[in-house]
Amino acid sequence: MNNDPVRSALADGREILFYSLPGHVARPVPDVRPLAARPAATQSEVRRDRQTGDWIAIAALRQDRTYKPPADQCPLCPSPDGDRSEVPAADYDVVAFENRFPSLSHAGDGAPVLDAEALEGPGIGRCEVVCFSSNHTASFAELGHEHARLVVDVWRDRTAALLGLDGVEQVFCFENRGEEIGVTLSHPHGQIYGYPYLTPRTASMLRQAREFEELEGRNLFADILAGEIADGRRIISRGEHFTAFVPFAARWPVEVHIYPNRHVRNLTDLTENELSGFTEVYLDLLGRFDRMYPAPLPYISALHQYRSEGVQADGYFHVELMSVRRSETKLKFLAGSESAMDAFVTDVTPEQMADRLKAL
Repeated sequence: MNNDPVRSALADGREILFYSLPGHVARPVPDVRPLAARPAATQSEVRRDRQTGDWIAIAALRQDRTYKPPADQCPLCPSPDGDRSEVPAADYDVVAFENRFPSLSHAGDGAPVLDAEALEGPGIGRCEVVCFSSNHTASFAELGHEHARLVVDVWRDRTAALLGLDGVEQVFCFENRGEEIGVTLSHPHGQIYGYPYLTPRTASMLRQAREFEELEGRNLFADILAGEIADGRRIISRGEHFTAFVPFAARWPVEVHIYPNRHVRNLTDLTENELSGFTEVYLDLLGRFDRMYPAPLPYISALHQYRSEGVQADGYFHVELMSVRRSETKLKFLAGSESAMDAFVTDVTPEQMADRLKAL
């Protein structure tokens, strides 16, 4: 990224960072809202589910978070006078700031490391919001390449920053888009979580990768990519730097994975050309999603990232895009089999979905 963010503070002491396109200058104003000071300690906790070994975050303060406000009260729109929203400025390109209602908080210098053998601990970590645009009605798919690349650069910058915080084990950038997914703020935005533990899905994938490496002497994710390229039926797009495909055992009605063509573990490992290539493929796929049905497709975008050392070294950076919409008028609800047993049943074959997306 060519420019450093302009740093400011919100009324309660939380950090906010303004990232600008070339030729633009961020001009934050004082946040004059009457907010109580940020608590000196985390207000959440993590507890271990002894049946599975998974960590569960308990964050009761999130019950009070903003829920589907009218457009003129959107907390992510610009606030020229610093009195109405989370973004005290007349305009902005991209901003990142600490979540006002965080599931995890207070990672940083001297933060404790979660005891892997304990049954509970403080909810140490970091939760950030990334606003993709000041335009309330925009979407990521509608951003120009330069603007979308700026968002990718912000993800990269914040990934590096959060990986360097004491108390953070894993960094997860993601976007929830659409009320069908559960979005409560319609302004185009995503989030970044810095977890104090490895999430269950990540831990499971890394176990598979370690076992495969020990048996076959190859990286599991690289082998998956090579297999998809050799098969060819589920490839949506393939360029110099990235390949997008519907996975062989897709769990969701619409699911696409984006893999770099070489093994990297997180966004900070990508070259400038690779970052631009990723932006191009990402925008292409989101455009296809929005052309599937008359209404924009609700989706989750999940950036799987890993550290370069220790148990995470077998990881392979990739993005998983998924949607609960299984037809123009039907949603895929995660009912008994999926929610209770984590046993997914899909309603469309991956090959059929790949053909549909390629045709778009």
